[in-house]
Amino acid sequence: MKKIVSLLLLLALLLTLAPSPTLAQEIACENEVVVQASDFLSTIADKYYANILAYPAIVEATNAQGGDFAKIDNPDAIEPGWKLCIPSAEDAQAMLGQEFSAPAAAAAPAEGEKIELRIAWWGSQKRHDDTIKVIEMYEAENPNVDITYEFASFNDYWTKLAPQAAGGNLPDIMQQDYARIEEWVANDWLMPLDSFVEAGTIDLSDVPEGSINGGRIGGALYGLNLGNNSQTFILDTDAFAKAGLELPRQDWTWQEFEQTVMTLHEKTGIWGMGPGLDNEQIWKSLYLGHGEWSYSNDGTQIGYTDDQIYADFLHMMLRLQEAGAIPSREEVVARFTGVGPENDPIVTQESAIASYWSNQIVAIQSAAGENRNFYLAHLPRPEGGQPSNYLKPSMFFSITKHAKHPEEAAKFINYFTNNLEANKILMAERGVPISPKIQEGLKPLLGKPQTAMFEFLARVEADSSPIRPADPAAHADLIDNIYWPEVIDPVLFGLITPEEGVATLRKLGGELLAQQE
Repeated sequence: MKKIVSLLLLLALLLTLAPSPTLAQEIACENEVVVQASDFLSTIADKYYANILAYPAIVEATNAQGGDFAKIDNPDAIEPGWKLCIPSAEDAQAMLGQEFSAPAAAAAPAEGEKIELRIAWWGSQKRHDDTIKVIEMYEAENPNVDITYEFASFNDYWTKLAPQAAGGNLPDIMQQDYARIEEWVANDWLMPLDSFVEAGTIDLSDVPEGSINGGRIGGALYGLNLGNNSQTFILDTDAFAKAGLELPRQDWTWQEFEQTVMTLHEKTGIWGMGPGLDNEQIWKSLYLGHGEWSYSNDGTQIGYTDDQIYADFLHMMLRLQEAGAIPSREEVVARFTGVGPENDPIVTQESAIASYWSNQIVAIQSAAGENRNFYLAHLPRPEGGQPSNYLKPSMFFSITKHAKHPEEAAKFINYFTNNLEANKILMAERGVPISPKIQEGLKPLLGKPQTAMFEFLARVEADSSPIRPADPAAHADLIDNIYWPEVIDPVLFGLITPEEGVATLRKLGGELLAQQE
């Protein structure tokens, strides 16, 4: 497992080992910079040296100045208004004991020469179809660009890209996930996008910082948010009416949820809820409602203290499973493993509630038909607890380190983000677009599912918990090799108790997380 080194540890290491001017020597400032709200040391270093790892020279030079210059104790935390000293590139190289220079720019293609880009994503059939239409539109407007594409279901996507990453053959542009982006950055597979943003190649001039910062790791922008999103329980409103139930309050509790699912099953004969209640996203949001999170802020340990909260949740699942109000684990494994939203039982009217991200209502509605009626509900929360929902980037586009044409890749990402005609095709299927101009341009055209998504996210924005740090690099390993095979499967198959399951999760998960540095 590749080790993750924080900015602080990296700074300490570089400053300990590198030769640098003595205190008697003055470090001259070639430039003086006042920190802005959106600045990070790594992005400032990238701007002046085209090297995000050159920021320790800025720290040392600034700390040597005194007077009205900042005193930087923690390079991960700089404040707007601080005055920084930017030494010359020559001095910075001497201070760090290494040479650096701007990455060699890809040679500009000769006039008329074809540029070939590769792009990969996961998603539903509707996402595949609409993304291909946008690619074809871009190619028509840019006849010197040919784009080849690959797509798959979520799990198959990551299985397919892993050997490409190891073999140095990743596509130019890849769809990236909030839960995995830190791992990919740690493995040095992604390219920072800051230089493209500063140059205006990717235009984020009207985008709120809150919609951008989810793609920052260590201060550098590695992923461009493709849409804002939140978890939701999608409710079949006709099934609720048939069961004589009103739609739940925004702050409904898990106790009310259990009773609702039982009643839906008893009154309609279908599952009150389909698969997905055992998903790790629910595990994380369950603790968010208690003011905690699955992981500590540094990602090196389990983040909550009370294992019984999740044990009680698993007991609830066992009660629902025994009553036939949700699919058994056997049914989930046999029928629903790896299937997309088009094949969810809510589409075929076999269940009344489905657990998804809000953007996936578009695929659900498309598969179920326009005559079906759905409502996007908040996740339940603990009695008297905090909201279990948070706003997050639905997914990102990232440019990989293996990209042959990063500048052209950035141009395509900009087109995908800021071109209204392209977004009229995409119609917010990946989430509410981050550009306010695009949002306004789409509003008159929104269909039934997009309107429901926009309205839901407005409610979540007013009633949500703050987003937590991106999942640690070990997250995928923990979920694939501990959470499912060692906890969820044995508990729901009745092989171990919920208490034994959560104890295993803490022990094995904690050991795995602790291996990260």
